[in-house]
Amino acid sequence: MVRIAMLLGPELERRLLPEAVEHGHRVVRAATWSELRGGLAEHRAEHRPELLLVGAGVLAVDRDVLAVCDAVGVRVVAIADDDRQRAAARAAGLHEVFGPVAAWAELEPVVTGRVALVPQAPPALEARTVAVWGPTGAPGRTTVAVNVAAELAAGGRRVALVDADPYGGAVALALGLLDETPGFAAACRLAGMNALDRAELERLAQRCTTSGAEFEVFTGLIGPGRWPELGADRVTAALEAIAAGVDVVVIDTGFSLERDEELTSDQFAPRRNAATFAALEAADRVIAVGLADPTGLGRLLRGCAELAEHVDPGQIDVLVNRVRPSVLGIDAYAQVRATLQRLGGIERSWLLPHDGRGADAAVLRARALRDAAPRSALALALREYAAERFPRSGAPDAGGPRSSRRGASVRGTRLLDRVRRRAPHYA
Repeated sequence: MVRIAMLLGPELERRLLPEAVEHGHRVVRAATWSELRGGLAEHRAEHRPELLLVGAGVLAVDRDVLAVCDAVGVRVVAIADDDRQRAAARAAGLHEVFGPVAAWAELEPVVTGRVALVPQAPPALEARTVAVWGPTGAPGRTTVAVNVAAELAAGGRRVALVDADPYGGAVALALGLLDETPGFAAACRLAGMNALDRAELERLAQRCTTSGAEFEVFTGLIGPGRWPELGADRVTAALEAIAAGVDVVVIDTGFSLERDEELTSDQFAPRRNAATFAALEAADRVIAVGLADPTGLGRLLRGCAELAEHVDPGQIDVLVNRVRPSVLGIDAYAQVRATLQRLGGIERSWLLPHDGRGADAAVLRARALRDAAPRSALALALREYAAERFPRSGAPDAGGPRSSRRGASVRGTRLLDRVRRRAPHYA
């Protein structure tokens, strides 16, 4: 038996209340949040509700609901009427969110705590090199790469972020770093001469600080003139050298998986897509990013089928960006998952909400989301993904390259740090 408080609409309450009582639970009804808040404060612990079943629309109006429940130790399960309310619940930090037609049989395991709400995720293996790939159409590769690197660094890992996109890197712009000298191209050139050591990597890397943590950034090409320097052997050697000094390497790759260039008559000419193939071959996890619209999902499904020819499908994590009902209709999240499962056989995916305000704040301030808009829906979704797929197995090492650099000066110059700006009101 669980003591349950309900803060629902009349129709939903009439449907769920009898079923909850039938299952042996004790139900406390409240007409308004003010009445329930007063009851939570007055009740003694042995009479206080253990769980609050609340309509997600209430969370968009009064965020004190969660604060009060956290203070007195009451679990919160939300019922969302639509995608907007579901996004509000996720932004508030709730994971136990049901649709409006959920029967009590679906709620019962969560109420009693016998099973987890979310489907069982594949085992999270330790990954030292992570490649972020996505099809053409700007699905958000750089956004995902930058913020995954920031989350891993904030979790205590030594992280290097590499911009290996041969068609024009954007990592430096996303983080407000100077990019006159492409750090990764220089590293590849030195690797080709067997001259790339830790001292040279320290010289080429720019430092980016996020929430008290620091990670290395090897900026990419700003134009097409230097892509021949990113040969496959050079990229492989450079990535190996970078990985030797850090815990995790996150690589922002190019979009193209075409091998038509192999048909040219000059077999010794450099291949523009060689850097992408080398990065995918070096990675022990690949994040495939696509857009949540009909065109973007079509490109993602075709791209994942092609990607599976180059990497083990078990190493691919599928992230769908900018999920919104305006282009997918009612219950956009369920439609995306059903499409991926039905047409691509993708049983497990991670969906990122359409969060224009949070993304705009990151662009405006040239910072990672955890700095520019840490409580935005997109930041929370990426934080959840990083925590799930990259669990920290142990405490960070006391020694190593990171500890030796703590007193060093920051070589990277953040362009927008020269201007003081207040955080956005929603951050």
